[in-house]
Amino acid sequence: MILRKKLLQALSILGMCSVIIAGGCASGEDSSSKLKEDAAQEEKADQEVLDAGGSEASDGGSLGEFSMEDVNGETYTQEMFADHDLTMINVFTTWCSPCIREIPDLEKLSKEMEDQGVQVVGIVLDVAGNADEETIEKAKLLAEKTGAAYPFLIPDAGYLNGRLAGISAVPETFFADKEGNIVGETYSGSRSFEDWKGIVEKELEGVRQ
Repeated sequence: MILRKKLLQALSILGMCSVIIAGGCASGEDSSSKLKEDAAQEEKADQEVLDAGGSEASDGGSLGEFSMEDVNGETYTQEMFADHDLTMINVFTTWCSPCIREIPDLEKLSKEMEDQGVQVVGIVLDVAGNADEETIEKAKLLAEKTGAAYPFLIPDAGYLNGRLAGISAVPETFFADKEGNIVGETYSGSRSFEDWKGIVEKELEGVRQ
């Protein structure tokens, strides 16, 4: 009951993140002035990226081999990419309000674009290296309350072969093709259903060229 009340508060109370950056949250709850200074310097150094909508070009590369469980205990490996032209990977935390608010739109996107070869996968970053049962149960309840049917994965010990290491703000979203290669751009911050649909259509066109 206490856990359910906590999640309901997370769903209804905005601004529970200590730092909001482009519709996102700092990935640590104890954000500092150093983080703010770094963000300001990055903004100044890379204004073109911010003007493009908070996205940056991906370095590419492969996600390699991995094995992760979702919050319900089902195992997922790199084979998860094979049946889809494009996989949208949304990295979030259970305490981030912008992350939570966009989950219903991501579920809608998942259903609407499934026939076009697109799947959506969530990664619950706040259980990385500390998969405590309370947080996992909170993630399960979050899926229930938001209607998300796509998987919520628990990061493995290798942090998805290092791809999840160093993420400083959530949500962060990136894409992979059916071979598990990182493609397109990386997107920081939450977005509306319409914005995400346009982005996914662009990224899907890119992998089909």
